[in-house]
Amino acid sequence: MTSYSFLRGVFGLALSVSIFAQVRIPANGPGAGSPNFPSTTGPTGNTSPNYPNNFPGNNPPVEERPLYLSGKVVLDDGTPPPDRVAVQLVCRSTPKTIGYTDRKGYFSADVRDRQNMSQYEDASERNAGLAGNSPFPNSNSRASEMDRNLTGCDLQASLPGFRSDVYHLGARRSLDNPDVGTLFLHRLSNVEGLTISATSALAPKDAVKAFDKGQDDEKKQKWPDAQKELNKAVSLYPKYAAAWYELGNVQREQKDIDAARQSYAKALEADPKFVSPYLQLGDLAGHEQKWQEAADDTDRLLKLNPIDFPQAWLLNGIANFNLGKLDVAEKSAREGLSHDTAHQFPKMNLLLGVLLAQKQSYPEAAQNLRDYLRYAPKAEDADQVKKQLAEVEKVLEPQAKQQ
Repeated sequence: MTSYSFLRGVFGLALSVSIFAQVRIPANGPGAGSPNFPSTTGPTGNTSPNYPNNFPGNNPPVEERPLYLSGKVVLDDGTPPPDRVAVQLVCRSTPKTIGYTDRKGYFSADVRDRQNMSQYEDASERNAGLAGNSPFPNSNSRASEMDRNLTGCDLQASLPGFRSDVYHLGARRSLDNPDVGTLFLHRLSNVEGLTISATSALAPKDAVKAFDKGQDDEKKQKWPDAQKELNKAVSLYPKYAAAWYELGNVQREQKDIDAARQSYAKALEADPKFVSPYLQLGDLAGHEQKWQEAADDTDRLLKLNPIDFPQAWLLNGIANFNLGKLDVAEKSAREGLSHDTAHQFPKMNLLLGVLLAQKQSYPEAAQNLRDYLRYAPKAEDADQVKKQLAEVEKVLEPQAKQQ
């Protein structure tokens, strides 16, 4: 019987600690979460569209012209969401945030403006399984520089806890009418927790103004200025859960972890169904290897919203693995994979592969290790995982010969 002493070693760095850098996500509009997300161990290719200025041969450079898409996002009852909502372009099954709504629900974005779009990327989008390929069809042809072919692409709003209407795009010219109309958000019946807080709708005008200014400063990485404005927002309106959450993010960026944890707790005190603070608290606990805390925080989040946070399932699985609750860890990994259809968190395949190898379910273990290498070919631990896969495949060789 082959010894699997490497099983714990996999998690010594690759899963127990570094994975927690992947899960910090924006929740309340531009600058939310963290404007510059930390690098991860997933694919490092650029997922932004590649729009060359020069083409092979004697073709002269083609001037990039804006290609705008605009419209409005509203809830089922026709009212705008209480906070800003991400608007995504989905090509080749891969979502990419191109902008956010304003406070009245309106949006406008130039899908050719790579620099502007990149500021809205979160870690999961940046490391989606494109391995550097453009999500836009025909993006390398000369003709598409003039008239972007978005056939097969969709436009949607993205708000955890809601299902968005989808607008199907096609070939579009720069001078075409950019208006796509209204996208409705439909509340999912089995989801209680949201990444927008109901308390935001009740915030007084001066508190909202300070909150918006704080987010702008956060986006520019002006951390002391952002903290000053967000402190002002919560002093004017102590139940401003979204402002407490952003204040926690700014404090975390400045390494004031105790203050950040207190701000996240204040956000949950103001709105217990505001799920984003749970994810950050679980992340902090994971960095400190406080596995029971990480498991408890992600448990609370997943009870409120089991659908939209595959990274929370991953954190929960890692925490339970380190607590020795292997069956619970396996369940979390499988549940997370079922919701991570874009393979944005391939560490779940690694987690499940290791757990299955420990249970001597070698064929499925091997497949999950292969999937991890396929979805994260440039991961820092890829060479180590290849060796682990080779060990599993050695066990499978005699079984294959007997068949």
